Amino acid sequence: MAGTVSLWRREAVFLTTMLATETASVGITTLFKVATSKGLKIYPFIGYSYLLASLLLLPSLFFTNRSRSLPPLSITILSKIGLLGFLGSMYLITGCIGIEYSNPTLASAISNIVPALTFILAIIFRMEKVTFKERSSVAKLMGTILSLIGALVVVLYHGPRVFVASSPSYLTSRQLFPPLLSSSNSDWLIGGAILTIQCIFVSISFILQAHIMSEYPAAFTVSILYTICVSFVTIAIGLVVEMNSPSVWIICFDITLISIVTLAIITSVSYVIHSWTVRHKGPLYLAIFKPLSILIAVVMGSIFLNDSLYLGCLIGGFLITLGFYAVMWGKANEDKKLLSFSDKDFAPLLLNSKNDQV
Repeated sequence: MAGTVSLWRREAVFLTTMLATETASVGITTLFKVATSKGLKIYPFIGYSYLLASLLLLPSLFFTNRSRSLPPLSITILSKIGLLGFLGSMYLITGCIGIEYSNPTLASAISNIVPALTFILAIIFRMEKVTFKERSSVAKLMGTILSLIGALVVVLYHGPRVFVASSPSYLTSRQLFPPLLSSSNSDWLIGGAILTIQCIFVSISFILQAHIMSEYPAAFTVSILYTICVSFVTIAIGLVVEMNSPSVWIICFDITLISIVTLAIITSVSYVIHSWTVRHKGPLYLAIFKPLSILIAVVMGSIFLNDSLYLGCLIGGFLITLGFYAVMWGKANEDKKLLSFSDKDFAPLLLNSKNDQV
């Protein structure tokens, strides 16, 4: 009886931490959306946040990799991590721009096509094989098609409002959320297109990340170097883009500073939580929580941004979720077969990793 209670408590801890992580991830996009109305720009937001995140992760180097013999950190590996940092800054920038044009709900819905896009890229780079004789391959292929169709529905079909948010009187009177936060149909299309580009960057970075970890399997070291690269690349791009507006780099003690510090904390803490969860529950456990971000984004958007839910987002989100689970089911079945034929450790390709995504 005591063992059963202990098991339930352990499962409750995993469930609670994953729900908290997904809520925090969606929360930071919602917070960023609000902060942009206060003058926060994309480049200082990402640059400062990831620089702070790298400092928060730095102590981990003193507690990890002590008992492991690692290959030398060569120029080649550092160059690949630098490239990964460049890709990371690109998908973070495009993600923030996409959210500015649309809303966190659309961003959460479209982000679920990442496994499908990663699967397509893995076929192109010959890291995956498709055979119609295997149910797992058929499931991944059908899931990919469903996800892409769902993404098209979300972006191209707005539809009628299913849920109309009404902002509380005190929010309206204080004008905490001005009209800037609402999106027209054209903005919705632009935002959806940019968020799709972001997912392509994420998928490419997953491929590169898997390659880097196979050569240098030190997750914390790679993560710290990655966050530093993201910070410097984003700041460098921002200095060029915002050349005529040096004042954007001055952060006031308001919601803009809160957004930056929150992203830094979430980035570093989420990485630790995901590493701990993958170790004990496997990567698929992380993946099954991802579609919940759509529901969380809808709730947060209606409360804090006065966003409404449209039929197109509902239908598209449902199709993307079905496709997501189909791809992950197919991948999980392939992993089981490979594990049955080999006693070696196997690292699945489609890791749902958040040390990369906002």
